Amino acid sequence: MSLARENAEVIALQVLGWLAGNDELLPVFQGSTGVSESDIRAGAADPAFLASVLDFVLMDDAWVVAACDSAGLRYEMLPAARRALPGGDEVHWT
Repeated sequence: MSLARENAEVIALQVLGWLAGNDELLPVFQGSTGVSESDIRAGAADPAFLASVLDFVLMDDAWVVAACDSAGLRYEMLPAARRALPGGDEVHWT
């Protein structure tokens, strides 16, 4: 599945909205990335920042399920969106 970059950004914004509303997970994201609330607001317009949000959520299947269920997205949409954003090219080591 491939997505246009604009669609990927919309999905990442939905995930960011879910993350911002998650009182338990948002501090984990902030602690692991060092971003402040103002950085998050500013980053919402930056495709590279949105990619980092997806990278974070994609680290845990339970987070993917929760974010997708909240936004009404199919689970495979998150990795597809990540591939469409900066740095999302799949690396093949063989």
